[in-house]
Amino acid sequence: MATTAITRKNLIQSLMTGLIIGVLVGAPLGWFVHQFYAERRLADVLICREKNRNQPEAVLQSICGSRF
Repeated sequence: MATTAITRKNLIQSLMTGLIIGVLVGAPLGWFVHQFYAERRLADVLICREKNRNQPEAVLQSICGSRF
């Protein structure tokens, strides 16, 4: 059984290909997940603020957290 050694050129080419594919797939996926989390967090904060709307701002900040 003959084996071939991995050359440095092939290794670097494979690593660059993997990096490019990872960036192309990972960036949009990360952006979608971030948008989902940000909208969910904002909705939770707004619901909490609505439930406690008669409280002063300092109390709202401690109960519900910040919008951002």
